[in-house]
Amino acid sequence: MTQTTEAVPTEPIALDDDDAFDGHVADYDVVLVDFYADWCGPCQMMEPSIESVAAETDAAVLKVDVDRFQALASEYGVQGIPTLLVFADGELVNRMVGAQTEETLRSAVETQLD
Repeated sequence: MTQTTEAVPTEPIALDDDDAFDGHVADYDVVLVDFYADWCGPCQMMEPSIESVAAETDAAVLKVDVDRFQALASEYGVQGIPTLLVFADGELVNRMVGAQTEETLRSAVETQLD
């Protein structure tokens, strides 16, 4: 397994600047990106699973509020939320749209960690 430039955080990272997105994706071997909105019921329902993946896997989790970062959501073709993207070594390798189980999220990131 390649070394990350930073320790993988055990909590989701809330994106606070769209210019930081590429840096977060580049800083970690595997990144699960959660495009969400505060008003989205399925997004809220998935929150415990998202936090669990951040805490219990070697993937970083980045949360992107689509209301704040509409251009970024558009750039990645986000049309429905939640949309979850998995990046490995800076490349987009998986896309999931709609509520996912914790098992599905874990599997998506752990496949890339092997």
